[in-house]
Amino acid sequence: MKYLMSDQTLFRDRDVFEADYHPEQFNYREAQLREMAFAVRPALVGSRPHNVILKGLPGTGKTTSAHHIFSEIRETTQRIVPVYVNGQNDHTRFMVFTRIYEAVFGHLPPTTGISLRRRLNEIGKSLRDRGKVLLVCLDDANYLLHEGVLNDTVFSILRLYEEFPGVRSGVILTVSNIETDFRKELDACVISTMQPTEIYFPPYSSDEVKTILQERIQQGVYPGVIPGIVFDLIVERALLAGDLRVGLDLVRRAVDNAEQQARKTVEPGDVLSAHEISRNIHLTNSVKVLNPEEKKMLRSMAEYSMQEECIMCSGDVFAMVREETPMCYTTFFERLKKFDEMQLITIRSSRGTGNTREISLRYEADRVKEECGG
Repeated sequence: MKYLMSDQTLFRDRDVFEADYHPEQFNYREAQLREMAFAVRPALVGSRPHNVILKGLPGTGKTTSAHHIFSEIRETTQRIVPVYVNGQNDHTRFMVFTRIYEAVFGHLPPTTGISLRRRLNEIGKSLRDRGKVLLVCLDDANYLLHEGVLNDTVFSILRLYEEFPGVRSGVILTVSNIETDFRKELDACVISTMQPTEIYFPPYSSDEVKTILQERIQQGVYPGVIPGIVFDLIVERALLAGDLRVGLDLVRRAVDNAEQQARKTVEPGDVLSAHEISRNIHLTNSVKVLNPEEKKMLRSMAEYSMQEECIMCSGDVFAMVREETPMCYTTFFERLKKFDEMQLITIRSSRGTGNTREISLRYEADRVKEECGG
């Protein structure tokens, strides 16, 4: 039996399977890219860009499209300051404007001694004096909905012209929960200023998923590493998850498993083993941005779900979590809404009377408990 040497690898380019990889060849989103380009075009001549909302399920190309447009902006003009903000990582107003400051000035602001108000003033003055147009992409904007962060952030960006006449600015919001209605979540004055255009990203078809995965595999691993039967299994699991990112992560982890076993080809068992981790990508990333109290509440809900066979009533859940963490019902319901926006739970109106809601976890309860920690 032949074994791989320690300095050998099955990967041509491991990075093509990472979540932050942005392919040069980006297929099946030409219509959406054209709409985005049309929205940005006024900024090329110093006017205000149209504000847009990119809406679609996870893994449908929203983030890659935003990066694609921003890359073209950087190659085409210096008049626009494109700012990408990951809402999962930068989920406070202060964090968002830190990213904007960095993009405007080319370096991070001082870590202490500078207030948000002063930071806003410096950003506004620089944009006005240099005649620049600010375009901010708030990726996974639903992570900013809690406690009015998104509302206040968008308001501050779009109203910069009031304190700094001549400044032009716009926003691109992405959201993976297609039920999110920003017209209900944001204040009327923000929506009236924003006047957003929605661009929908439909799920990739089975043929599109297959083609994209084939292209990445050809680019990322050596020929013969992934046999046809294994490739079909990867495609099947990606389609079952409804998320292309699951398929890409499956390839990376399955090839890792083969390397660990010193084999030159991936076997079905490598994929099945990798799937136990890959299918929970969204859960893992989402729980990371919760604060300790929110994690504690979600863990309690998972424990309660195991007793109640998945379907829970909001009143019973509130009584249970309040025993462990004292809180008012308003705080409890705000957290429920946040979990729903983050696609960690599903909330449905109860068939009964009153304000009772039925709640169910989107992931296995024991896995949720594990991610939330002790």
